[in-house]
Amino acid sequence: MKVSVVSPVYRSKALVPELVARIRAVMIPLGVDWELILVDDACPEGSWDVIVAEAKADHHVRGFKLSRNFGQHYAITAGLDRVSGDAVVVMDCDLQDRPEEIPRLLEEMRKGYDVVLARRVDRKDGFFKKLFSRLFYRTLGYLTGSEQDETVGNFGIYSAAVITEVRRLRESIRYFPTMVKWVGFRTTKLDVEHAGRTVGKSSYNLNRMLRLAMDIILAYSDKPLRMLVKFGVIVAVLSLVLVVYTLVQWALGDITVLGYASLITSIWFLSGCMMITLGVVGLYVGKTFEGVKDRPLYIIERTTE
Repeated sequence: MKVSVVSPVYRSKALVPELVARIRAVMIPLGVDWELILVDDACPEGSWDVIVAEAKADHHVRGFKLSRNFGQHYAITAGLDRVSGDAVVVMDCDLQDRPEEIPRLLEEMRKGYDVVLARRVDRKDGFFKKLFSRLFYRTLGYLTGSEQDETVGNFGIYSAAVITEVRRLRESIRYFPTMVKWVGFRTTKLDVEHAGRTVGKSSYNLNRMLRLAMDIILAYSDKPLRMLVKFGVIVAVLSLVLVVYTLVQWALGDITVLGYASLITSIWFLSGCMMITLGVVGLYVGKTFEGVKDRPLYIIERTTE
């Protein structure tokens, strides 16, 4: 049996040697063949030199450098496209995903599961990151109509069959957990210990997280469009009721001159509704435009091979 570990590297230069050492220490007692694929997502700290040094020191380590910063989930895709293992572990490089949990994940997979997701029961993240994550996953679950768990991220172990199907999904917007959920297969979750970040800080600031959330919602859900249709129907019904009420008031002689305020208010309200509708539709058209370009998901600039 061969186990492949995929880890995107960004702003964690100081942690790469420790990551390699801890994965090596975990894999050797398991008695399995293994490989560690490190994908440098154009890290500005110069992580590539460290990855090259680790690859020279250990043939199990393979390195790939992207030509620019494509994003975490595109870097994961680059790694998945090059795995050769029967089981594939995906984990972050910041060591908040503990390599020491891999044997437990592998043991759980041997019970007959194709996907074993690591559930971080006690996340060691900041208050605002955990709050935003909780809100994001609940919103995503509502808009996509599927259950979302904020305690589950990329960390987990996946069978070769699952990874093969995930690799077939070449849409331009990438979000690994949702793609795994979409392909299906027998899935379970395993509670794991989540470590605190010891070096640097997360590259996901509020702006990047909001952009990611918008991309995922547009890529995996048409519910915003359905909500706009319902909203339009409600506005139309309320407008009809208001028209009937106004005509009754006019017939009874209570209105002699149509009010300027009500006219302007109606114009601004309906104009705002139309702008919102056009904006949401425009976002979907824009994402469709990006998809039909059929550009490569990533570009490999260098490799240790």
